[in-house]
Amino acid sequence: MDDLDKEILNEIQWTFPLTPKPFDDIAKKFETTPEIIKERLVNLKKIGVLRQLSAIFDTRRLGYKSSLVAMEIESDKLEYVANQINRHPGVSHNYERDHQFNLWFTLAVPPGSDLKSEVDKFSVLKGIKKVRMLPTIQLFKIGVKLDMIDEKKHDIAPTEEKKEIKNIKFVPTEEDKEFIRELQKDMDIVDRPFLIPAKKLGLTESELFDKLKYYEEIGVMRRFAAILRHREVGFTANGMIVWNVPYDKISEVGSKLGAFPQVSHCYQRPTYPDWPYSVFSMIHCKSESEAGEVAKTIQNQINVDDYKILFSTREFKKTRVEYFVENTFTLEETISAS
Repeated sequence: MDDLDKEILNEIQWTFPLTPKPFDDIAKKFETTPEIIKERLVNLKKIGVLRQLSAIFDTRRLGYKSSLVAMEIESDKLEYVANQINRHPGVSHNYERDHQFNLWFTLAVPPGSDLKSEVDKFSVLKGIKKVRMLPTIQLFKIGVKLDMIDEKKHDIAPTEEKKEIKNIKFVPTEEDKEFIRELQKDMDIVDRPFLIPAKKLGLTESELFDKLKYYEEIGVMRRFAAILRHREVGFTANGMIVWNVPYDKISEVGSKLGAFPQVSHCYQRPTYPDWPYSVFSMIHCKSESEAGEVAKTIQNQINVDDYKILFSTREFKKTRVEYFVENTFTLEETISAS
């Protein structure tokens, strides 16, 4: 990757033009041609840096229920258990982390499904010692942006403002579901990429953009953007910083943490006698020592002394949840193998 590749990736992670010819608009910004932009994006996909260009929808606004789940697994069974859990279509992220709770995954289930019942299906797997459900109580921030230009590093300070969302009840119709199924797909890198889903949905490009913008206004779509593969672009130290925050300070601390550009995700989650950490924040750095420095700088500004950084040591699964694509899940065929 050269500097122009990195500049383009920085741009489209956050703001992708919702226009008939988006690659023309990007080209104008970088004073080049649409052909060069498309050629570079095709190459960035080929080398594994650019994972997807698509609408990014909000799980909860679509009526899905989701939870982070932590498990303590016997070390010799970890890989086996992780691989079986990965078979669940609602599991999008699954990591080994350096802690007693050594397996961490996210699980989302469609409207009408019971989250705990789905997690309970895993109980037949041998090697699971403890399970802790950690659903979101308060969401303070969600939105990864990996800064590809080192010299553009932000000061480590809570400078970002939270985007205002219109509080309108959303119950997806069959038409909405069909739209979401189409727009969550990876975009084709062609002159008029939005024409393809628009035609499939029987819409004009203009109608498609209106709907996307409305979804964004009401928080159903978080944004339309590029998603990168962290490790392939050098962000190998993905640290989950967990904070033991006094109950009456959680909202204040969470809001402040969410305003740090370095923090991509921030949530309040439940605590347990063996897990006192109520606020979770994710940072993405190029080394564990850099992550430690970032955490310490943040800690000095939020005044929470008890925290840990849990690094992901192995990535078992990282994908997007496919919304409104019905899949059933059972472990029956694998039980005998365990």
